[in-house]
Amino acid sequence: MARRPLPRILSTGSAQIARSRELARTAADSATDVLHPLITITRGLRRLASAGRRRWAEAPRDKRGPLLFLVASVVLVVALVPYGPLLAVISLMAAAAWQGRDRKPPEPDGPDESQTQRLQSLYEALVPYFSAAEDPAPLYTHGGEWEKAFPAYDFDATGRITHLLISYPAYFTDGEAESRARIEQLLHAKSGRGREYHFTWDEEGNELTVTVLAPLPTDIAAQRFVTAPGETVLGFTDPTQVQRTLPLGYGDGQRDVPPVVWRTGIRSTEPHLLVMGQPGSGTSTLLRSIALQALQYGDVVIVDGGATGEYACLTGRDGVLAVECGLAGATASLEWVATETERRLIATNRARQAGHPPPEDTKRPLWILLDRPSAFTHLAAADGRKDPQSLLQVPLRHGRAANVTVVVADQFDGAEALSDPVRQHTRARVVLGPATPEQLEAFLGAPPHTTPVAEVPPGRGYARLGTGPVHRLQVPATPDPYDDATSEADRQAVLALLPERTTPADAETLPSEGTAPADPDTAPSEGATPADTDNTAPSKAVVAKAP
Repeated sequence: MARRPLPRILSTGSAQIARSRELARTAADSATDVLHPLITITRGLRRLASAGRRRWAEAPRDKRGPLLFLVASVVLVVALVPYGPLLAVISLMAAAAWQGRDRKPPEPDGPDESQTQRLQSLYEALVPYFSAAEDPAPLYTHGGEWEKAFPAYDFDATGRITHLLISYPAYFTDGEAESRARIEQLLHAKSGRGREYHFTWDEEGNELTVTVLAPLPTDIAAQRFVTAPGETVLGFTDPTQVQRTLPLGYGDGQRDVPPVVWRTGIRSTEPHLLVMGQPGSGTSTLLRSIALQALQYGDVVIVDGGATGEYACLTGRDGVLAVECGLAGATASLEWVATETERRLIATNRARQAGHPPPEDTKRPLWILLDRPSAFTHLAAADGRKDPQSLLQVPLRHGRAANVTVVVADQFDGAEALSDPVRQHTRARVVLGPATPEQLEAFLGAPPHTTPVAEVPPGRGYARLGTGPVHRLQVPATPDPYDDATSEADRQAVLALLPERTTPADAETLPSEGTAPADPDTAPSEGATPADTDNTAPSKAVVAKAP
């Protein structure tokens, strides 16, 4: 059957609507121009009437009579004088036009003297990079005009550049990373240090857009994020980088903030995460935040190579299978994780061959969080034992199919001790704290489009998921609730997210909610590990710090 053509009203309706909107907009602009004097006089009359009412209300009651008599006398004189009413109307209209004028100071046309000098100096600094001797009509010359090179610009209240559009010649090698890096470094130095700049290169249009980024919010406390199972919020970024926002609570208020969401599970392309940073940069804070989110839907095994008690609040909680701080316990836990991964793979494979869905005990996600595993590498080498990182090869390689996720956090000084499987299978990367552009590019695999600053708050850094773009990142504040330096609001926010405590009977008494341990040497003694239990039903375990 032949297709019937669409009705004319449907095929040309969008064009007619657009044309009607354009005509209405043009008519409104024309009417505004024509009626502008009438609008000004009406505004002035309203202001004169308001001033008269205010003067009448402020006048004392005993003087209102003489004032009223004076006004009546003036009206009578004006009525008796030849051409008096006409002159009065003209005077009233003139006063109303004067009062109804736009009193806003006129905006300056173009930059002032200091801004012009700043743009001219920036133009002169770009001349060696954007000029060539063979160019017959160079856009950049010493002593030239910067107006053609900078079509758009904005300044803040202090006279510093906040937005700049730069045009450059077509023969500039904008496709080379070194050439772009030189220009970005120069603009960062000349536009003002201490701020973060975002650079957008338009190779087709030969334009570079420089934008000053606002600081990321650092007051985001730990809370339940609106995410689906398998989604983990690493932190928050700029609104121009992602197309999704999460509603977050701020006291009695609420606002939407764009997140950096890491997706794990069977269909994830980046099933494992590697976090690097300097001491005090917030790597442990990020691991605590991930653990609190993972405990909603899965089980967690924590291995703390720093042995600082950063994860004591999670000991004995529902879903926390072990919190290991010693070499022996870490090795035993990771051996159990490798065995559990193999068991899940075998059970899933058998179920699929039989035409059945995967068993329920293989669907629950299992998370392995390792903080500073390089410390165990040195201890294992000194004692002649096996490096615990060697046990991560099976979970890293086959963890996605077995619903096993590995998160490794370490410091830059221990990066050389990381094993090859950890480097190869952790496609999601996070860098926290100050870092050089070379370190960021070597670790993330791509340079960030922003200029890193020397001083950053804790939890501030960059994130890249697989081959995606590099995002600025601010980790939500998730401090150790047992730390005395933690504020009461942050402590209560973290404690509200902790699962209920299910301490085994043979474990020692743990500190009560909201209180810190009196002495770090009185931590729970080394207990059972997941390796001591049945693989199909691992029990909760409490382990001690390293001696």
